[in-house]
Amino acid sequence: MTETTSPGGGADTLSPSPIQLAPSPDSAKKETIILGGGAETPIRPFEFRATDEQLADLKSRIQATRWPERETVADDTQGVQLATIQKLAEFWLTHDWRKVEARINSYPNFVTEVDGLDMHFIHVKSKHPNAMPLIVTHGWPGSVIEQLKIIDPLTDPTAHGGRAEDAFDVVIPSMPGYGFSGKPSTPGWGPKRIAKGSIALMKRLGYDRFVASGGDWGALITDFIGVQAPPELLGIHTNMAGAIPPEIDAAAFAGAAAPDGLDEEERYAFDHVSFFYKHGLGYAQEMAARSQTLYGLADSPVALAAWIIDHDIWTYRQIARIFDGEQMGLTRDDIVDNIALYWLTNTGVSSARLYWENKNAFFSPKGVKVPVVVSAFPEEICPIPKKWAEKAYPNLLYYQKHPDGAHFAAWEQPQAIVDDLRNGFRSLRN
Repeated sequence: MTETTSPGGGADTLSPSPIQLAPSPDSAKKETIILGGGAETPIRPFEFRATDEQLADLKSRIQATRWPERETVADDTQGVQLATIQKLAEFWLTHDWRKVEARINSYPNFVTEVDGLDMHFIHVKSKHPNAMPLIVTHGWPGSVIEQLKIIDPLTDPTAHGGRAEDAFDVVIPSMPGYGFSGKPSTPGWGPKRIAKGSIALMKRLGYDRFVASGGDWGALITDFIGVQAPPELLGIHTNMAGAIPPEIDAAAFAGAAAPDGLDEEERYAFDHVSFFYKHGLGYAQEMAARSQTLYGLADSPVALAAWIIDHDIWTYRQIARIFDGEQMGLTRDDIVDNIALYWLTNTGVSSARLYWENKNAFFSPKGVKVPVVVSAFPEEICPIPKKWAEKAYPNLLYYQKHPDGAHFAAWEQPQAIVDDLRNGFRSLRN
């Protein structure tokens, strides 16, 4: 099965608005699940295989790239540097998509209709009894590839330094408009609706208890799973906590000086998010305001690659160092695997629309009352201090500050995320 789109379901229509980053006031066999009301909703096995023609066209387009002149400065202040993107393009010409495609397909993949839209997901059940069900949501410009490194340690802990009682069943969906999920054809698929769809998916899979985790958009969606707090939900985990005090977030967004009274850790967090608001919002603002304008993402692999790797300055600099030959948490294959998935599914523009849909502040508290596990990484957009997490999440179950790591933590620092999920949720197991 290779189709990746389906008609979007009609829902509440939302009007466009700028991105809300500032504070706001507020098994491979077919399964059939019987839903309430007697309706049957099938869960269909899924496998993706790009055609040889698609892969040949991709390489042809890379080779035919018309390059601009080099940036006029000696640093990255004008954006993705020509030397970096040319190294990426050169590597992409040798990249083996079939390798990562086989890896994705080695896990049980499924598609099911949720709220009128096909949702793709990987579902790996542990061999250990009483495994804790976990749904993990990626972000932009991520995909299910972000979470591949954590599947085996979570589902088979005894083979990866853990105990049988640490086991999880893992569910990893592709968000609407991303990867192998359907592309909405009508407005309305914002983070709150995706959160509802994620809850519906876990119920459809028969789980009467589960936990949720996410980063980037996945963090926002997971926060809203926590706000919606279905009775089946035991708790949530985030590595991009929505926990900046509103007055501090407002000052950072306005470019104001740091408020008085911040300690060293708080000042570090303030400086990070303030820098992002000032220098890193271009991509987000364009996708929030004019996502449909980004036709180059569907036409040029190199344009798509440059857009994707310019997410935040800390991640970009890490990627540039990797293409300069440094060994880091990510590899050149990791980076191009993910970009290639966006290209082969033609989801550059459809994924961007989530920014247009969003009406919620990213970093401010959402009012989560369920138990929460927080992972904090030093080069996250805003590395949240524990005192902020305690205030934002009154039922903070576990907090861990890590010495290394940036925005795409499960991808770059998988062992840290695995450890936090094991340790953080241990007290919630029966």
